[in-house]
Amino acid sequence: MPKPLDRNALMTFAAQALSARALTIAELRDKLKRRAAQPADVDEVLLRLKEAGYLNDQRFSESYAGWRRDDGGFGKTRVMRDLMARRVPPAVAKQAAETAFEGADEIAMIEAFLKRKYRGKDLGALLKEEKHLASAYRKLRTAGFSTGNSIRVLKQYAAQAELLEDVDNES
Repeated sequence: MPKPLDRNALMTFAAQALSARALTIAELRDKLKRRAAQPADVDEVLLRLKEAGYLNDQRFSESYAGWRRDDGGFGKTRVMRDLMARRVPPAVAKQAAETAFEGADEIAMIEAFLKRKYRGKDLGALLKEEKHLASAYRKLRTAGFSTGNSIRVLKQYAAQAELLEDVDNES
């Protein structure tokens, strides 16, 4: 068990943690609580970091959402789910996702996602089989893309994509 840290050591620990990885307020609070000698020191350190501009959930959410959209190739729903999993307040997560995906072409994103996931394969031939079509649909939904646009893109490759609408309505 690591030695409990006083306020100054806790501030140094927080700075090191933030320099290693971007953290939300809730994530950093948990790290600090595990190491603090005095629980009151945690709130003091968080307040000082917020005032100095090193800790800001809004700024974190905006950069995270942009990164997940551009580098991860994920949809808005997935980005919101990931932000809330990192314990960003839901209103902040929703607003960051809305801003990041404003003007984004979801259909082009879906096509790029499919090309990346099925590179080197003939999607038309592969998606003729119902199990592969269903798998591609699940991958798109898990990646955070909307039902309508996912089906719209899959219809380009497989005539059976209309069946997915019935499956989605049942679940």
